[in-house]
Order: sequence, then C-alpha cells, then structure tokens
Amino acid sequence: MSKSIEKPEDIRIEDFTYQLPDERIAKYPLQQRDRSKLLVYRDGMPEEHIFCQLPDLLPIGSLLVFNNTRVIRARLLFRKETGANIEIFCLEPASPRDYEQIFRQSGSCAWHCLVGNQKKWKTGALQRTLTFRGKPVVLTAERESGNSDSQIVAFRWDNAEMTFADVLEAVGVLPIPPYLHRETENADLQTYQTVYARIKGSVAAPTAGLHFTPEILQALDNKGFMRDEITLHVGAGTFRPVQSKTLGSHNMHTEHFVVRRDTILRLLNRKSPVVAVGTTSVRTLESLYYVGLMLVENPDITENELVVSQWAPYSTALPGISTEAALTQILDYLDRNRLDRLIAQTRLLIAPRFRFRLTDAMITNFHQPQSTLLLLVAAFAGEGWRRIYDFALANDFRFLSYGDSSLLFRHNLTE
Repeated sequence: MSKSIEKPEDIRIEDFTYQLPDERIAKYPLQQRDRSKLLVYRDGMPEEHIFCQLPDLLPIGSLLVFNNTRVIRARLLFRKETGANIEIFCLEPASPRDYEQIFRQSGSCAWHCLVGNQKKWKTGALQRTLTFRGKPVVLTAERESGNSDSQIVAFRWDNAEMTFADVLEAVGVLPIPPYLHRETENADLQTYQTVYARIKGSVAAPTAGLHFTPEILQALDNKGFMRDEITLHVGAGTFRPVQSKTLGSHNMHTEHFVVRRDTILRLLNRKSPVVAVGTTSVRTLESLYYVGLMLVENPDITENELVVSQWAPYSTALPGISTEAALTQILDYLDRNRLDRLIAQTRLLIAPRFRFRLTDAMITNFHQPQSTLLLLVAAFAGEGWRRIYDFALANDFRFLSYGDSSLLFRHNLTE
C-alpha cells in the first residue's frame, strides 16, 4: 500500500492483488487434515512447517479462540412445472430472527435468501415433496419481499413434527465455495466442517479450522494451552470480491456473532497471547471493542442495535477508552440485563491502518486476490503480506478454502 494513503476509504484494491494460477487452488482437501503445510510468519521471516507441528510453534500459554459455527445445507432446489430450476440459498433468518429458534421451527419460517434463476419465478409458490420418517411432506416456498440482492422467502411444510433443521437435513445441499467450480460431493459433508463445529448457521466454513483434528486439540490441551469458542455465522458475502476501484465504495456484509460472558471475562483477564483461529474469530474479537464503545455512548442500547459498522475503527470521533474498559462495559451490560452471552452483528472492515486490540496471532488460509480477507491479512502483517504470499507461491502451498494455512504474528507485536 502506498505510504501516502491516509484513509482506508482511499485504498486502491488493485494494490492488493497477486497472480493465482487456477492449478494452485485446492479443489479437494488432503486426506489427513493436519498434514497440510503451515507457513509461520514471525519477525518478517516466513518458514515452512507442517500443521501437526502447531503445538510446538505457539507461544507458551496462548489462548486459542475458535469459531464453533456449523455450515448448514443452505441450498434448496425446486423445479417449476414449466421445467425451470430455481435455487433458493438461505442466507440468514428473517422470522424468527434468532438462529436457534428458526432451526427449531415447525410448520413455517422465513429467511433472507438469494434466488437463482429468479426471472423464471415471477409469481406463485414453489413446491417439492420430501420424505420424513417414511412419510411424504410437501415443502412450499413463496416470495414475500425483496430486491435484486436478496429476497425474503417464506417456507411452509405440512408436518408439525418436522423442524426446519429437519427440512434442510432432508433436502438441503451443503454450499461449497464457487471458486471450486464443482458440485458438492458426499465427502464435503464431513470435510467442509471443522471437527469442533456445533452451532448451526453458516453458509461457508471458517476454513482455518479445517486443519484441526481431535489429536491436535488434545496435544494443545496436553501442553497447557487454553481454548475458547465464539460463534460467528459466516455469510455468503465472504465470497464477494471487492468490485469498486477504491475501498470506500465497498459495502461490507453483516454477520451475526455470539460471545459468552465467560469468554469476555477470560479476555479481560488475559496475561498471554490471544491466537485467533481464522479471520472470522479475528473479526469477532476485534468487534468487541466497538460494541463496548457503543455501550459507553448508549448504555441502554438494544440487542438489535448492537451492529458494528464497517468504518467505526477509522472514525476520528471515537472516544478514547482502553480495551479493558470496553470489555468491562460489555460485562456490565450483560449483568444489567441478566444475560450470559453477548449477541450482536458486525460489518467490521479490517484494512491497513486498523489497530488490533485483542488479536496477537492468527491462523488463516491463503485468500483470494483483491478480497477483504487479503486486506485483513495486510492489516495484520503489514507490507509483509507480499512476502508471505510470494513464499507460499514459490513453495507449492495450496490456496483457498481446502488449501494450506499460515500462522501469522502481528507485525507490531512486542514479544
């Protein structure tokens, strides 16, 4: 990035690109997750390791933060009587809005959706028949409102014992990244989930976590590392490239996250490095500071108003409080409202000039050129991001979701 750039809005996205040959994109994962390559970048020097060596490469006593979201079978396929195929891609809950509630819904619910081939679905309802516990069930989809970007689609099914989670399990298709240029296969149902995935809601996997195995997690425990979990439901916007010339014209997507009170307390009392597993964990951790700022300005803010804006970190009007004070504000808010977890949303954009407050190191895969995820890496590693990607390309690392990974230490971290 040019040194003359003063505002992230002025960043030219063409300055954050590299040549990624198609053959370097991993179309399938390795048979053994933890045998993938691991690039370690510390003090400006990249080194090649194997992921199973991770417990020996982390600072002693580190706290690792994992995203425990689980990818749902978000693609629902319908066929009209005319023969036209319509794909409905469930993005996030509309009614009810809570993820846990909507998966427990029986009979009906509504989602914000992307609709494929929507020109062929102008009016009327779509139907398909599925089987649940040996009985036929009719699933109906009907558009309620929306625009070219997304639609609210109401679903109904005529079996009161069947939840929407059951519907997705019966006929939904697991979405895999579009850049893999292939259809979802049975193996993806397992390989495109982390071994610790628990909370349903994502339409894309937090792919840095795909390298972990039960054996690696046990090795971390044996060495005394602390492990904690947050939940951020990854949205389809994670695949959306920056199409504007400068960052100021790019609109970040909104993602829902949940952080337990115990986790916030542990972060407040931390005395060792925090290692975020994946960019989704980074965005969640760093969003906490700005949630705390909102609570300083408006202690009575409602849960639905807790939305971190993409430009919040770069505002000159931010009150100057410490990270500890921001976390304390969140704890006070939870205690006042007798809550055991923070539920909020984030549109946080992490780009060069961003000040990291909670993340000391991160584990992440190799990202697409001209993407907001690459900008996040550039913010974290400084100009060294080019050295990282040049090294990975020169040493046959595999790229993107099913590819290899890296362990990056913050470029201005004092050790």
